Amino acid sequence: MPAPTPNTQRLRVAHLNPRAATPFLLTPDESTRKAIAEELQISDLPKLSFQGEIRARGGDAWALTGQLRARVVQPCVITLKPVRTGIDEPVERVFSPHLRPPEEEEVEMPDETLEPLGQFIDLSAVMIEALALALPQYPRARDAALGDSAIEDDTPDTKKPFAGLDKLLGGLSEPGGED
Repeated sequence: MPAPTPNTQRLRVAHLNPRAATPFLLTPDESTRKAIAEELQISDLPKLSFQGEIRARGGDAWALTGQLRARVVQPCVITLKPVRTGIDEPVERVFSPHLRPPEEEEVEMPDETLEPLGQFIDLSAVMIEALALALPQYPRARDAALGDSAIEDDTPDTKKPFAGLDKLLGGLSEPGGED
């Protein structure tokens, strides 16, 4: 198997070998990682790599298999302290010419690993999307705990939700009267 070409971000489909796997390795530099962190609204992205291969599948599709590795820093949802998270996720995509991009605003996709095949396969777009999906939604520092204000009040609820409704209606429907 040939050695992966480092930092090749877009692969022209017409140049891919249908009989052999095409390895790839993306290791964005510091300025690119900073731009990705800004795009994903995270504090820092000190480490990021995406490695794998693309090989022909069937007669006209291409399968991408890879491994995403990253170290991200996000603010804790409770204390806002920096939370460091290691990400090590497998990534799989199938690029098919039979799948068209959605034309409407919201379309349900039949399989999340299927992608439309164009002239290029954009590895950086796949990497950023996989990273966005792998990020913790609610990062939390180890010592972070909700304060007492988040604990529910145990006092019984004595309010009656419809207590003043008859006054608001102004006696429109009297019991036993005509409607």
